[in-house]
Amino acid sequence: MMKNIIIFLTIIALSVTSSYAQNGGVRGVIKSENSQVIPYVTVIIKELNKGTISNDFGEYELKKLKPGVHTLEVSSIGFDVIYKKITIEKGEITTVNFILKESKIMLQEVEIIGRKAKTYKNSISFAATKTATQLKDIPQAVSYVTKEIFADQQAYHINDVVKNISGVNQFSYYDDFSMRGFRSGNTYINGLRAVDLFGPQPLLVNIERLEVLKGPASAMFGNANPGGTMNRVTKKPLAEDRKAVSFTAGSFNTFRTALDFTGAMNESKTLLYRLNIGYENSDSFRNLQENKSYVIAPSISFLPTDKTRINFDLVIQNFNGKLDRGQPIYGATAGTSLNSKGNTPISFAIGATNDYHKSDANYFTLSLNHKFSDKLSFNTSFMRFVNQEDLFEHRTSNKYALDAAGEPIPTLMGMRISARQNKKIAENVNNYFVYKLKTENVSHKILLGLDYMKRVTPIGGSGIWTSGSSAYLKKDGTVARYEPANIDDFILDTNGNPVPNIPHFDLENPQYRLAYPNDYILGGYSQPEEKYSSIGYYIQDQITWGKLQVLLGGRYDKFTDYANYNTKNEKAFEYAKFIPRVGVVYSATDHVNVYGTYTESFEPQQTRTVGGLSNGPFDPVQANMVEVGVKASFFNNKLEANLAAYSILQENELVTDPTDDTRMLQLGETSSKGVELDVVGRVNANFSMIANYAFNISKFETTPADSDFKKGEMRPNAPKHQGGVFAKYKFTGKILNGISLNAGTNFVSERNSADGSALKFPSYVISDIGATYEVDKFVLRLTVNNVFDKVHWVGGYSYHRMFPGAPKNYLLSVGYTF
Repeated sequence: MMKNIIIFLTIIALSVTSSYAQNGGVRGVIKSENSQVIPYVTVIIKELNKGTISNDFGEYELKKLKPGVHTLEVSSIGFDVIYKKITIEKGEITTVNFILKESKIMLQEVEIIGRKAKTYKNSISFAATKTATQLKDIPQAVSYVTKEIFADQQAYHINDVVKNISGVNQFSYYDDFSMRGFRSGNTYINGLRAVDLFGPQPLLVNIERLEVLKGPASAMFGNANPGGTMNRVTKKPLAEDRKAVSFTAGSFNTFRTALDFTGAMNESKTLLYRLNIGYENSDSFRNLQENKSYVIAPSISFLPTDKTRINFDLVIQNFNGKLDRGQPIYGATAGTSLNSKGNTPISFAIGATNDYHKSDANYFTLSLNHKFSDKLSFNTSFMRFVNQEDLFEHRTSNKYALDAAGEPIPTLMGMRISARQNKKIAENVNNYFVYKLKTENVSHKILLGLDYMKRVTPIGGSGIWTSGSSAYLKKDGTVARYEPANIDDFILDTNGNPVPNIPHFDLENPQYRLAYPNDYILGGYSQPEEKYSSIGYYIQDQITWGKLQVLLGGRYDKFTDYANYNTKNEKAFEYAKFIPRVGVVYSATDHVNVYGTYTESFEPQQTRTVGGLSNGPFDPVQANMVEVGVKASFFNNKLEANLAAYSILQENELVTDPTDDTRMLQLGETSSKGVELDVVGRVNANFSMIANYAFNISKFETTPADSDFKKGEMRPNAPKHQGGVFAKYKFTGKILNGISLNAGTNFVSERNSADGSALKFPSYVISDIGATYEVDKFVLRLTVNNVFDKVHWVGGYSYHRMFPGAPKNYLLSVGYTF
């Protein structure tokens, strides 16, 4: 029996030995370019359909491989895929090590995995062409500000960072900007349209970067502003563990905190998470103003296979404060400078002590990228955005008080009440296929897609108000517009002047008080149900032929707007247009690309501007642009620059009739021509910078006879010159190791107001300085903004509503990473 067992075991051993002798294997170590081992890398032999995953030490091994020539495929999230031919010998284990390069464009057409870089520079845009495209290869100017710049400038709101972008400046305190001379329009998040908040400024804690696609972008987004489209890109999960918390205190009783955690949730790193939380509690340099805001933003990415990627974002935002409508100013009505002594101080704000503005802005997005093959992929994104608002405010009537003769009293401001509660819901879905085709000399990236958007204001909203035209009390208990000829019908004060329904605000001796709706004679309204929607069909081909790249695109957009929605008087207004886009990029050298583009914009007028007016509806706003430019990189691609020259022509813009606020006027043509320069990146390992300059002539070419604007006048809040620079130097010597110093300055030239050239906002230059100290895992930052305490005006509308910039202030923060 024992003899038989020995014979059997001998046969088994010989069989195994023979098997190993007939076959071979491969093993090795996988590292990154900085010599760090990379775990959980997928290694596959394509011909044999056999594979493995590297261990915690980056080691892999495949056994029992048939001898011969095979192809090894090595892939990992965030790294370029490597294909390598190897020869397997009989009875031998071949050693093959790999060094993976970090991927410039990961295997995604929608952004599923986050940006790993920690520098000022960003190389990719997903929104400009709807596919991951190198910025240097996009035939249109794209400016951006990354979270690393947010951190060094201690920026917490969009208004804090637009100074870093050429051709963009504040129009007011709201989510409201001037881009190449045109007022901004829709808000976009990850390329999807959100509800326009307008009032509160969202916190930046969950934002990876702010992008501005300059000029018309209707070929990509449908109805879009001709000056540019601002896109907020949210932070996405990373496969590596990163955790950071920070606490900030500063001027105006400012307290802030932020948390950013990300990493893998399983060993295979197929389930990733990111959690961003931010909180702010601050006052302002302006009386009465305060802000309490928080944001909670979890994000999950699921990577079940190397062909399918899914991301889910949830963002919960709450704002609780006051809506700062700007301030009126006295003295300037006589033509004096806004900065003259004796004018209204910039700390001055109008309102009542118990005014408030509360808003919830919550949204979720779901994105999927699936690769059917190396040539064909499908991408889809969905977003639902809900904004709920509760507002009660005392605001200006945009008119001064009247005396008995009907003449304005420039030291007393007319007032009105505005209160509302409503909800707005926006839903977007964007679907497209990408097909990559390559012939001997020419490659194509063809995109074919459809998107749908709708925005609804559901029934149930309501408000109370007092109109500026019904501002004075009559003896019969009603209110009406004051007319000197009928003075006997009105209640008069001790000075013989008409008594207002809402007490005037004394600009020389301001008095703040508690005030309630039952103190006044008010009107009320029920918010009607509203809806508008758009559907777009688009096609695009990115063609590469040697050094030449051509972008050909077109979109058919159909926009439907409803007046008296869901009532028996419902009426649909439909607008449709085909929107072309043509661009060319030529690689003059390895580091210099020149480009040119032609594109258009299309903005139908919505029912909130055509419905209820005595002279609507109106033709859509349309524009076209020609742009040429140069994109270059320096210092081994660490620093990049974009120089652009453009010409935009727009027609059919709407403005309020100055003689009747129930009517609108449609302007003729307005133009914008200019040159812009953006530079961002690193000069060396120690010196980082971002700089910009814009020269812009944005003016009215033709205007109606009864408009406040005259032919040849500059558009409101459109500076002729605007720019700035911010730079940081990090010391690495023994004595100053860990210390960084930064400084920045930005300037804006004189601008017209909505009153035209009758009121101009003065030019200004603002300077900031800062210092950072990094020790172990702690980071200490000190920033002093407006270090020379310059009085300046960031934007405004008229003498009654202007927006001063903040005086000198400081921020001190401490952060910890683990």
